[in-house]
Amino acid sequence: MSIYNNVLVVLDPTTEQQKALDRALELTRKQGGKLTAFLSVYEFSYEMTTMLSGDEREAMKQAVIKDREIWLSGLLAPATAAGLDIAIQVVWHNRPFEAVVKAVLEHNFDLVIKGTHDHDVLKSMIFTPTDWHILRKCPCPVLLVKEHAWPEQGNIIAAVNAGSEQEHHKSLNKRVITKALQMAELLHAKVHLVNAYPGTPVNIAIEIPEFNPQEYNSTMQRHHKDAVKLLADDYAIPAEQCHVLEGMPEDVIPKLARQLDAEMVLIGTIGRTGLSAAIIGNTAEHVIDRLDCDVLALKPENFVCPLEKS
Repeated sequence: MSIYNNVLVVLDPTTEQQKALDRALELTRKQGGKLTAFLSVYEFSYEMTTMLSGDEREAMKQAVIKDREIWLSGLLAPATAAGLDIAIQVVWHNRPFEAVVKAVLEHNFDLVIKGTHDHDVLKSMIFTPTDWHILRKCPCPVLLVKEHAWPEQGNIIAAVNAGSEQEHHKSLNKRVITKALQMAELLHAKVHLVNAYPGTPVNIAIEIPEFNPQEYNSTMQRHHKDAVKLLADDYAIPAEQCHVLEGMPEDVIPKLARQLDAEMVLIGTIGRTGLSAAIIGNTAEHVIDRLDCDVLALKPENFVCPLEKS
């Protein structure tokens, strides 16, 4: 069973443990398909070589690329010897996220795998890390790898927004659940649906005396539970694997992931960019920073990559 036939794994030459590569190799062994090990390199000293001739500058660039290709070949030797179909791609680019997205657009990769770590919240708002750029702009699904293993008979969480009537949310719910079921079959895991719903707005309860917060909360909970049940029934997911919880998604999803010791969370992301991303942020990004398991982020079906438009 092959879910992703053409996978790009992003390597990090600054770390000894290549957890993204380890995960990509594990996935390839389970499902087959082609894997491309990708590395974006750039030497800032190159900017200081303007006094050199064009040929000399090109020779310097190619020497750096060749060195990284040799490093990658050695790293991948055991896997290629075992018969896995692995290609190597080293590119020269001073913006790693653009190099990754460009590779996806040019070679039609259907999954990007990258290692990630916690990001400082304030810095994330001012200087968007490479992970966030890839998450927002990459047109194909992105698997961000953390430390949690993929055990047999584990748990996979599909985060849905079942209470919304907006078409893009409905479409994303279907994509998230379908992909979660495919991954669960591959990993011999259970799929759990999680839906967060907002609590009673405090300002309304204070400003409107006749407002009944208990009734509001009960109505909101019932609406979301009914919506999740309809979704679960469509995909034959048992009621005990459905979780409708009050709170913000960035609080609810990580808490449930810890309780279930989940190996993966699947979440839809609209890929907000620009000022709105800096000020408002994306739910997926807030969730990812609080998880210690892998996150598979999926875009809407009609997502248009901003780099493709430019």
